[in-house]
Amino acid sequence: MDSTAYIFELLKIILPALIVAGAIYYLFQQFLEREQQRRLIEMRLEASKTTLPLRLQALERVTLLLERISPSNLLVRVSSAGLPAADYHRLLLQEIRAEVEHNLSQQLYMQPDTWAAVKQAQESVVNLVSTQFRSLPNPQEARGPELARRVLETLMQDNQPDPVEAALLAVKREAVAMF
Repeated sequence: MDSTAYIFELLKIILPALIVAGAIYYLFQQFLEREQQRRLIEMRLEASKTTLPLRLQALERVTLLLERISPSNLLVRVSSAGLPAADYHRLLLQEIRAEVEHNLSQQLYMQPDTWAAVKQAQESVVNLVSTQFRSLPNPQEARGPELARRVLETLMQDNQPDPVEAALLAVKREAVAMF
């Protein structure tokens, strides 16, 4: 038998074996990729079962925060009776900061845009209260109820939107987007 015939006989045996081995290798790689994707989906689903309730709870807490710092609710909750306007102003700002500080950790579970809207709402409320305090005819001699009345009158004007309304809408949009 000459060497060329021997090589052809050898190729007849080796070539189909290589083709079968290549096909098995390809199918095995495909199987491993699908298995890895399936495990990744399972892990995400499991993580979602844990994080979804936490995210919803964070949005609930931030909604409560926004409702509590809303000027109309804040003025009802923090009494101005018997306080000078300067002390009432300080008390309102302290209450707003305390509410936000108490809920700072909730930003971990929220989209950055939503948390930015919450921070903007806080700044708007602080601005509103401070602006109305400074606009009092004699801020150092004015009383707390006069400051409260000015803040509420400003809110009742047609062109003045509620400072927390946009943030509440952002929180609601994020909650709806989860489902």
